[in-house]
Amino acid sequence: MRAICVDDDRVLAEGLAAMCMELPQIHEVKSFVWARDALDWLENNPVELALLDVNMPKINGIQLAAEIKSRWPETAVIFVTGYSQYAVDAFAVRAAGYLMKPVTREALAADVAYALSRKEKKLTGRVVVRTFGSFDVFVEDKPVKFKMAKCKELLAYLVDRQGSSVTRAELSSVIWEDRVYDRRQQKHLDAYIRVLRQTLKEYGIESILEMRGGSLRAVPEQFVCDAYLFFSGDSDMINAYRGEYMNAYSWASITEGAMFWKQEKRR
Repeated sequence: MRAICVDDDRVLAEGLAAMCMELPQIHEVKSFVWARDALDWLENNPVELALLDVNMPKINGIQLAAEIKSRWPETAVIFVTGYSQYAVDAFAVRAAGYLMKPVTREALAADVAYALSRKEKKLTGRVVVRTFGSFDVFVEDKPVKFKMAKCKELLAYLVDRQGSSVTRAELSSVIWEDRVYDRRQQKHLDAYIRVLRQTLKEYGIESILEMRGGSLRAVPEQFVCDAYLFFSGDSDMINAYRGEYMNAYSWASITEGAMFWKQEKRR
């Protein structure tokens, strides 16, 4: 397993990294003093575990964790800090652990073991769509970067419909609730659809979106999706669901409610 340690005190960052290398689960560790440097490195080097100091300049540990989780939601985060008052904020970004300095090897080993035990089953496939928490699309484990937030939301809604066709009028009414679907709005929507299709083509995944006449749909056979596995009865995905589904979008609450009841029935 690969990990990173981020602490604005270089001695502490390197010391924690050295301690991590003593653990049998970890085979590679890189330490950083600056959060921005860590984020830049992560772009091409995904990790399973991030150990973060909280009180850091410019980008603090809570902000860094939120950024990591938004881009790489499968990464487990453990905070390592001298301040107990940040615990509530830490777990608000789904931290897997909270260690107080000075850190002992025993405490580190216990938190790392716990963090790994909570990690979700890794979805495998060339194209992976994650909906638990935030919505993200990955191609060969690299996140797709959408040119516009609305383009990403358009695709998210189509994924939410689980292969059903959606008219342009319905898309518009969901994404732009306060706008009348007239000729002007239709042209506005079509512009976003063109940008979305261009992005998908750039990543070589244009086949996940199908257009027929005035309707669009996501093609479930072209990607692996945690929500689809959840509704198919996959026990790993049902257990991995933590009550958050596409949390950036209000319209996702209906599906989120259905997920809640599915989990309740299993108890």
